[in-house]
Parts: sequence; C-alpha cells; structure tokens
Amino acid sequence: AIGNLISHGEKPFRAAFPKTEKGELAAGVFFCIFVVAVSTAVPFGLLYLARNINFWLYFALLTFWSFQILSTKSLKTESMKVYDALKEGDLEKARYAVSMIVGRDTQALNEEGVAKAAVETVAENSSDGVVAPLLFLAIGGPVLGFFYKAVNTLDSMVGYKNETYLLFGRAAAKLDDAVNWLPARLSGMLLTAAAWLLPGMDGKNAWRIFKRDRFNHASPNSAQGEAACAGALHLRLAGDAWYFGTLYKKPYIGDDDRPIRPDDIKGVCSLMFGAQGLLMAGLVILLLLL
Repeated sequence: AIGNLISHGEKPFRAAFPKTEKGELAAGVFFCIFVVAVSTAVPFGLLYLARNINFWLYFALLTFWSFQILSTKSLKTESMKVYDALKEGDLEKARYAVSMIVGRDTQALNEEGVAKAAVETVAENSSDGVVAPLLFLAIGGPVLGFFYKAVNTLDSMVGYKNETYLLFGRAAAKLDDAVNWLPARLSGMLLTAAAWLLPGMDGKNAWRIFKRDRFNHASPNSAQGEAACAGALHLRLAGDAWYFGTLYKKPYIGDDDRPIRPDDIKGVCSLMFGAQGLLMAGLVILLLLL
C-alpha cells in the first residue's frame, strides 16, 4: 500500500511544483511529508477504532501489522530461492531470483556474483528490514513501525542519485539516512555479537572488519551490517556493480580470504536471525526492568 501510494503520488507532486532545481527539491520534501503522514495516520486511526470496538480486534490488528513490518522471514525466503537455484546448477533461475531482491543488473552475473549479491542484500537489509523496524515497533508499535517503513520505502523507490531522482528524491534519501543512523550501527554490533555465538563464524574478524570498513559506502549506514557479515564469513563484498546499464565504482568491504559459495547465503541468514534474537532478548530484559 505504501509503495502504491508512492508510485501514484509522485506524478501529481512533480506537476504541482515548477520544473526548476528548487521546485524539484520542494516537491520531494512535500512528497515525503505526505507519504509519511498518510502511512502513519492510517494505522493510528484504524488501531484507535479497533481498540474502541473490541480489545481482541485491536490485539489481532496490532499483532498482524507487527508481523508485516518485520522482514526477517521474507529476507530468508527470497535469498534461499537464490541458494536453491544455485545448488540445482540453474544459473538463469538464480539470476532471476536474485533480481527480485537487488537493484543491480543481474543478467551477466556468474555463480559467485549471484551468491555475492544475495549475501550483500541480507547483510545490508539486516538493519533496515529487521533491526530498525524492531526498534521502532518496540518504541511506538505499528504506528511508529509504519512511519519507519514509509521512510525506508520512499528511499528505495525515489532515493536514487540519477537524473530522474537526484533532486526529487534527495529529501527521501536524507530522511532515510537520519532515521537509520543509530539502527545501522547497532545492527553491525549485533551481527558481530551473533558471530561470536554462532558456530563456524569469526566474531573477532567481524569486529575488525566492522571497525575498518563500515564506512566503505556512499551511504553512511549501508556498509555497517555488511562489514560485520563480511568479517564473520571471511568474504570480500561490495566493489563495482552495474545499475541500469551504468557501472558504479565502489570500494570493497572485507578481505578476499576465499571465494564466495552458495552456502554463504545460509550463513548470512544465520547471522541475521542471531542479531534479531539478541535484540529481542535485550528489549524483553529492558521491558522487564522498566
């Protein structure tokens, strides 16, 4: 619903402002305010109505939306489709599966490139798909959870540095950077802690690479979790990638200790679940103390 609101709302907001630099920037700011306000007000209003009708209706809606806001299961499900295709030896199927969860061009990726893209997606989205929404849920329930999802979805749809969205999407990108600043860093620390606890992971190296490479990205937040996972799995992630037919030069994250394998997709999913488990345990303890 948030995605549809963004895709259908973009055109009228662009049309309402002049086709100048300041006009496009202003259109993007007001568009962000509109999308976030609607995405927050709707669940607030429906939860308020449900609570006045029946407590169990309110509880059911609260539970369902909390489940929707977290992406842990879907991240594992979609990345494991890539893993299964690679294990079957079907590279075309694997390329298609990974194209569903990444923004880069996937048509020319080899087996290692496909596995790398899937690992990077789970590592990066452990923050904005798991840790960040869980924090916002803990503070303000689904209302604040949907506030976060609106910001995150805006960034994923219009926060590009290309000719179309450089100005219009700037507000969305900056807002996403702001709300993810703390969750991204916490995510890197939780993934590092999970690496210490999980068999076959290197917690010491996860911490070393996290400290060294967590800013090896144009975004101040995107490399935080990726760096911890790269260290835990002894992989080299990131680097140059093609987006919409254009090659983007990017620094590497982690050391090239060994080739990336399909099994690393399972490994990064374990790290993601470990990080979520640690955060949930911490939140429960905090609630008990309060």
